[in-house]
Amino acid sequence: MNRTIIQTDNAPQAIGTYSQAVQVGQTVYLSGQIPLIPETMEMVSGEMEAQIVRVFDNLTGVAEAAGGSLADIVKLNIFLTDLSHFPLVNEVMARYFETPYPARAAIGVASLPKGAGVEMDGVMVLG
Repeated sequence: MNRTIIQTDNAPQAIGTYSQAVQVGQTVYLSGQIPLIPETMEMVSGEMEAQIVRVFDNLTGVAEAAGGSLADIVKLNIFLTDLSHFPLVNEVMARYFETPYPARAAIGVASLPKGAGVEMDGVMVLG
């Protein structure tokens, strides 16, 4: 299998045994992003909206490093520790995506790394 590892300083460095993204053919698998600030590797401060924005910004950094953009994401997975924030995710997501929107799942979870309230990963197809 021919695969390319995607790495960028425009998103947080991996904090475990994973790559920021892996490309196989025209498909790019983006690892989960939490609201870490790439330059400091600290969690973003502020309300849930700031966390959601930071996650989309991190995904943008990885997508661009792979030669694409958020518009190339065909599947987005959203993990929330509190599903009451889902309307806010929709509101913020509308700033980053246009129709046609990617397929998506929203999953309530008990906890996320570093105490994050949100994490997202995705699948992107280039070309």
